[in-house]
Amino acid sequence: MKLHELSDNPGATKKRMRVGRGPGSGKGKTGGRGIKGQKSRSGVAIKGYEGGQMPLYQRLPKRGFNKPNAKKYAVINLGLIQKFVDAKKLDASAPITEDVLVETGIVRRKLDGIRVLAKGDVTAKLDLDVTGASKAAVEAVEKAGGSLKVKSA
Repeated sequence: MKLHELSDNPGATKKRMRVGRGPGSGKGKTGGRGIKGQKSRSGVAIKGYEGGQMPLYQRLPKRGFNKPNAKKYAVINLGLIQKFVDAKKLDASAPITEDVLVETGIVRRKLDGIRVLAKGDVTAKLDLDVTGASKAAVEAVEKAGGSLKVKSA
């Protein structure tokens, strides 16, 4: 196969309609926009406009609250930690801190801390030291004979 032999599947692409190119094209003169009116003009963006009526997005009640100083945690599952231990990328005998998790590349960055969740199985005896963890994750690690320390904020 050569570069010039590559082509799309038949019917995968459609030629674009060139609007306003004479009466023979089938889309000449007004170009399918009709006559006069706001939408026949250029530069019109009327997304949520309902003709003067109060738009739906304004009629619906506001709900909820977004905490301005909410903490953003990097999340990691126990199964992934186990996978890295099995692949010898993580040393299970040494204590596993947040910095170690970042260095090995399991987590890209710490953000406001790392939170461990219980998805996946853990068989190695781990000694984890992280910012947060779910109750199920703590139980799973202790069941495998390890410990999971959670820093108090």
